[in-house]
Amino acid sequence: MAIGDVNPVPDCTDLYYLDTGMYDTEAYGSVYVVDAERPAVVDTGIGTNRDLLFDALDGIGIGREDLRFVLPTHVHLDHAGGAGFLAAAYPNATVMTHEIGVPHLVDPSRLVAGTKAAVEDQWEFYVEPEPVPEDRIEGVAGGDVIDLGDRTLDVVHAPGHAPHQVMFHDRRDNTLFTADAAGIWVPSEREIRQTTPPSQFDLEQCLDDASRIVEIDPDVLCFGHFGPREYDEELMDRYKRTLVEWVEAVRRKREELGDDDAVIEHFQEHTDMVDVWGERKARAEERLNVRGVLGYLDHRAERES
Repeated sequence: MAIGDVNPVPDCTDLYYLDTGMYDTEAYGSVYVVDAERPAVVDTGIGTNRDLLFDALDGIGIGREDLRFVLPTHVHLDHAGGAGFLAAAYPNATVMTHEIGVPHLVDPSRLVAGTKAAVEDQWEFYVEPEPVPEDRIEGVAGGDVIDLGDRTLDVVHAPGHAPHQVMFHDRRDNTLFTADAAGIWVPSEREIRQTTPPSQFDLEQCLDDASRIVEIDPDVLCFGHFGPREYDEELMDRYKRTLVEWVEAVRRKREELGDDDAVIEHFQEHTDMVDVWGERKARAEERLNVRGVLGYLDHRAERES
């Protein structure tokens, strides 16, 4: 699958996956199109991909008057950066995201500032998001149900990666749109990677989110990055181990070096993801994830003191 390709998701009904080419990296950006009676887009990409998404919807046969829902799993801009552009282009679509995130899509100024601080020079891959009009957006919470006509999506709160993150469960096909709650599955490596960005990563909540996925027991996981794959419980066990081991590795290195900048530099220098993402993106991912863990460790120490 190449950037811009649209493929059906195996073992799912009228569900398609678009590779948006986020960060100029094949398969890194995952946007899903549900061609239901009331069609929906799950996640929107970074915003720079919007023409690819518009073309994908046209190719599937969803016209500008037809799209009914835009469903960002959370408001991090790699998932929600295109929401305002979609709202402008598809006048009958309602944007629905967790209620905590709604104000940040209506007025994205704080979201943009936080993203720039988090991603640093990677901001060049982003575009300033369009605000979503207040009368075009609704908040959801865990336990809500979104009616797509011939199927429904259950909203599952998953606050470990970010407090405004939800997953969507399509019971009809037993498909789960995981956002970043299941980590980043990298097919070429057959590995699941941590995603622990600042400033709201919480290890215990992330472990709870992974356990919730096990409880749901889906057939298909639609990852927020690198596309869909079949579910197996062992994968979530691996992700839990990955998270715990990752946080412990950062904690130990901080104890050893006693300097957070040195800790960040250590993990950047020792990244093993260059062959997947290229050197620049791999180092940026390590920096982002280490900073998230360092912030979590500080917050945990404050709670325990």
